[in-house]
Amino acid sequence: MGNNDRRFNESAKIAVLCGGFSSEREVSLRSGNNVLKALQRLGYNNAELIDVNKNISQILTEKKIEAAYNALHGKYGEDGCIQGILEILKIPYTGSGVMASSVCMNKEYTKRILAISKEIPLIKSVFVKKGENPIVLCKELKYPIIVKPVCEGSSFGMTKVNTPEELLPAYNEAIKFNDDVLIEEFIDGYFITVGVLEKNNEVFATDILEIRPKKEWYDFEAKYTKGMSDFIVPSSSLSEERTKEIKEIAVKAHKYAGCSGVSRIDFMVKEDRPYFLEINTSPGMTDTSDLPAQAASMGITYDELVLMILNSAGTDK
Repeated sequence: MGNNDRRFNESAKIAVLCGGFSSEREVSLRSGNNVLKALQRLGYNNAELIDVNKNISQILTEKKIEAAYNALHGKYGEDGCIQGILEILKIPYTGSGVMASSVCMNKEYTKRILAISKEIPLIKSVFVKKGENPIVLCKELKYPIIVKPVCEGSSFGMTKVNTPEELLPAYNEAIKFNDDVLIEEFIDGYFITVGVLEKNNEVFATDILEIRPKKEWYDFEAKYTKGMSDFIVPSSSLSEERTKEIKEIAVKAHKYAGCSGVSRIDFMVKEDRPYFLEINTSPGMTDTSDLPAQAASMGITYDELVLMILNSAGTDK
């Protein structure tokens, strides 16, 4: 990519927003530091890291920030909150807008929107709201099941439950993070993820990354500890036809949910059939994150990926 491909001048004051208040704070700081180094290598010498706090509006205004690269993960950064502040301040920002960020942060509401299309393969699940009895609601589900907070990332609060007796402790763990809980049937297969990017107004899917954790399932330790998972990109387990189909499903999910700029769509695959898990509107950009590996498989360097995402920044999404 040459200078002509840049949406923002090299002298632009770009804020890399990271840290914040969520349980994914440490991961976000790692993403943000990597992104800042890439921007500096790209010649954006006025780019700076901002660890988001409650005074973020004042900080952005005082620093006269011209564009924001959102490297926040989780609550307040991936749920429409920071996006709303940036909209009010008229600062172009990367990633999805207020509505899509808010919807995709909630796994249940994401599934409800995608279900309308009848084109996205979904896992059978129940949604347990605060005060409801999970044991009663889960009677129709087949064990094992996965219990997860409805608005949390990085596998925080997630538990695999093999018997009804294990359900209540798992539910109590999940509600430490969110009042509402999503419970899905466990798909005994393997995990894949597909990045979705935009360049020159074209939406396209990355290579498919297949992940084989060395533990029973893909939890926080398996995600963020080097050597705890095998990453295969492009996936070697999928036929050419199935690969094409899954990429098309990923792009459709991105569009149906109203996402923009960048997202990462996660699936489980069982017996060569994909099952949608979730949409991540602010994918990790750490050394062990999926999206940079998917891009690299296509010949897109980390710096090119950062520039592509930066070029998608806008407001009024």
